Amino acid sequence: MNVEEMNAITARRIVRHNRWTGYRVLLAARLKEMFREPEVVFWVFAFPILLALGLGIAFRDRPPEAVRVVIVQQPGSERVAELLATAPGSQQLHVVQQPPAQANQNFRLGKFDVEVLPQGEGVEYIYDPARPESVLARSLTDSALQTAAGAKPAVANTSRINSEPGSRYIDFLIPGLLGMNLMGSGMWGIGFALVEMRQRKLLKRYIATPMRRGDFLLALATSRLILMIAELVLVLGFGVVAFHIRVTGSWAAILFVSCLGALSFAALGLLTASRAQKIETVSGIMNVVMMPMWIFSGIFFSYERFPAAVIPLIKLLPLTALNDMLRAIILEGSSLASQAAPLAVLCAWGGLSFFLAVRSFRWT
Repeated sequence: MNVEEMNAITARRIVRHNRWTGYRVLLAARLKEMFREPEVVFWVFAFPILLALGLGIAFRDRPPEAVRVVIVQQPGSERVAELLATAPGSQQLHVVQQPPAQANQNFRLGKFDVEVLPQGEGVEYIYDPARPESVLARSLTDSALQTAAGAKPAVANTSRINSEPGSRYIDFLIPGLLGMNLMGSGMWGIGFALVEMRQRKLLKRYIATPMRRGDFLLALATSRLILMIAELVLVLGFGVVAFHIRVTGSWAAILFVSCLGALSFAALGLLTASRAQKIETVSGIMNVVMMPMWIFSGIFFSYERFPAAVIPLIKLLPLTALNDMLRAIILEGSSLASQAAPLAVLCAWGGLSFFLAVRSFRWT
């Protein structure tokens, strides 16, 4: 082997050794910047815990609230009130008698769930079918009146309450909050940081350095993974400790899905901020991108409530895919292999967003 060949081999080794040097330095610098900002600690770590705590307390296991019933004062109202007072389960009913105008006004303002209008030997129910509590109040009030009047159920029945972990609202909520936080920290954290560097002319200085565009963007995206691990442990661990959430799936699968979600939303954040010049601009773009997911992706309630025609489109949103996988693994114990469709959706969003971000990114 001659000297030229040895020099060529040495040069290739140096290139391979230094291949990721820029990426590592940029990643370390980005992490230092984030942890020097107190608001990052609050929004990434404290805010989701406070949100979970508030909603968990609001929807905690407790006796059902009494149904609010207003009886219109007119002939027959006293009889209806007496029947409701003596009916089995009357403790579930909060019954008030009011003049017609006042009763109508208070029902319209939502102060009562159902309005009962006596009519001879019968009654007329005034309720709002768009309010679930009003529909329930109408049913409970009618059942109480029929039972008090001597009617017997055609079919014998019993009831049993199920409030086990996995079937409560807080169990549904925690995976949704985790997905929402991964989306927010990925997009806001990356997008704002990138535009701020562009405004401060820091990106122009990077042009003069021997650094590839892909390394710079990849370092920004990867920095979210460090925070993601802390977010995952904090939010899910808080749910387990404070609300006794039962994690039935693999923690490794949860970690993998969370990493994929963090990278996908970081890539989407890079894309939204790849050309924006001002904070106001990127803020508007990200609000437009995230608003449909806040509404449709099932953070606080199931997207199954929407019309069946739009559900296939909702499932194509990245946050929907992430939330579905987190809930399936955490609450149902599903495997990664069973989540092929949402995994493909999330990978497609992340890969395409990063590719377009690299192609469209500009330093100035």
